Amino acid sequence: MIRTAQPADLDAIAALHTRARATYYQGHIPEEAYAGEAELTRTREAWSRAVARPATVGRVLCAEEGGEVTGVAAFLTAEGETTLTQLHVDPVHWRRGTGAALHAACLDAWRRAGISRVRLEVYEHNLRAQAFYARHGWLPAPASGRTGSHRTLWLTVPPSGE
Repeated sequence: MIRTAQPADLDAIAALHTRARATYYQGHIPEEAYAGEAELTRTREAWSRAVARPATVGRVLCAEEGGEVTGVAAFLTAEGETTLTQLHVDPVHWRRGTGAALHAACLDAWRRAGISRVRLEVYEHNLRAQAFYARHGWLPAPASGRTGSHRTLWLTVPPSGE
């Protein structure tokens, strides 16, 4: 089930986000940059701000299975540009369709809002995520398509039914 995130979900979302990030940051950046109590607190605070945003600015969606949050996605529209800021699936739930369901829910929300183009940044070493986004139609940005250690991808939101 995909639903709008609630403040009661924040602990589960922050813990899931931390577990997911560890899978692609481990061995590439110092552990304190993605793990530990201080980082978990910072992550929870950031998700708290995202969940509190008005729906006209952005949304946070949760995938839930058996009462457990198994994935999360967030997007934000600012200055006329929509960005998929986060899409994480708990590693123990990989390859079960959770990410695809979250992505489809984002597409539906973007279509309803009349959004035709969305961007995201994906960590250069996160090849699993890059393959996921490529399967869903995301394309590298023209020119370098890089922001520091991240690659910028764009999606033209397809009409409903595609």
